[in-house]
Amino acid sequence: MEATTLKIILVNQTFYPDLASTAQHSFDLCRYLSRQGHQVTVVTSRSLYGEAGAKLPSRETVEGIDIHRVGLSLFGKKSIALRLIDFGLFYVLALLRAITLPRADVIIALTTPPFIATVGYLRKLLRGTKFVYWVMDLYPDTPIACGMMRGDSLLAKALGAVNNFTLRHADCNVLLGRCMENLVMAKGAPAQRCAVIPVWNVAEETQVKSPEQSSYRKEWQLEGKFVVMYSGNLGIGHDAKTLYLAAEMLRDHPDIRFVFVGGGKRAEELKAYVQDKKLDNVLIKPYQPRAKLSDLLALGNVHMISLLERATGVMLPSKVYGIMGAGRPAIFVGSPRSEVAMVLTENKCGFVVKNDDVDGLAELIKSLPQDPNLELMGRRGQAANERLYKDTRCLEAWDAMLQKLVQPPLDPQLRVQQPEKPAPESDAVS
Repeated sequence: MEATTLKIILVNQTFYPDLASTAQHSFDLCRYLSRQGHQVTVVTSRSLYGEAGAKLPSRETVEGIDIHRVGLSLFGKKSIALRLIDFGLFYVLALLRAITLPRADVIIALTTPPFIATVGYLRKLLRGTKFVYWVMDLYPDTPIACGMMRGDSLLAKALGAVNNFTLRHADCNVLLGRCMENLVMAKGAPAQRCAVIPVWNVAEETQVKSPEQSSYRKEWQLEGKFVVMYSGNLGIGHDAKTLYLAAEMLRDHPDIRFVFVGGGKRAEELKAYVQDKKLDNVLIKPYQPRAKLSDLLALGNVHMISLLERATGVMLPSKVYGIMGAGRPAIFVGSPRSEVAMVLTENKCGFVVKNDDVDGLAELIKSLPQDPNLELMGRRGQAANERLYKDTRCLEAWDAMLQKLVQPPLDPQLRVQQPEKPAPESDAVS
């Protein structure tokens, strides 16, 4: 199929130079599409995520991307009620800007703030633009799964109806994994309008190092230790309890150290428990500079990832791809139905432990320092990341999907799936 130059609009509250995850992934996508010759326009906020005030210019061109910034954050993160006011202002101004922009082939809308994808649907309705819904999180499923909203409440039902309508009327729903795809199709989205395209590691090229090559080993006095690491956000959708209870069970194993780097609501719960139980086998550190991410990922002999079972399909911890890229095996604490569990199992590069199985997690970790296959599992993960989940592969899938979308009829082969079977296992993987 001959490539077509497209005019593309992307709408999301966060974008370059913001460091929020959706900002970085959407910037990567827009930069790639611009380099392929497409005309890319972005409608975003003048404020950095969670901060009050309009700090960014209203109009800017970055790497060929025409950026339109609207509104301002009046209240930052002062309270949920005040944030809703900020969201409402952005909805109105983003909609006005999006529908008044010149002719475009496609509009891509994300999920920051929740339900901003309705702007994409209204642009489709009013201007005939193809609408792509990039589903990073599902609402109101996320607050329901995290216990912040009752699923049977009138508000939850009303918000669910809005999101289900948007999913059914998008020309394509781009989803992060198969568990999310199953959930979205159960909400009424046609299968031929669903594309599974993973998110990629937004860090600079990850260097594969041995654990002892990490400078953090000496800095944090971890020489000679088997490091079990959790890096990144430990939020309300993650299972922190199983992790810190397993650490408590292994407190008398001097060769094993647990290292938690990052933040989040559950990180405070973790810190309080570690202090209360005086767990000297647990080290807690704040977020580290992005420039040192490769060095940080190299620190762990094995990495942990967690997700509450009720959040399966609603959220997807993308950190798995960075861990694989660093050549490290991972332990996923969550449902075997999660995309993360399937990725680790299919590529034989990690372990899956169910939520609340503290004994199973502790026994697994206790056995790993003597596991002769651990390095091989890391190499399998690194190879699978290169083959399946690299940013270039995902971005190429995006471009191919958009090309097919603007050439009716809708191609029934639109969906981008993971391969059913991984490449044959080999000890020579590098």
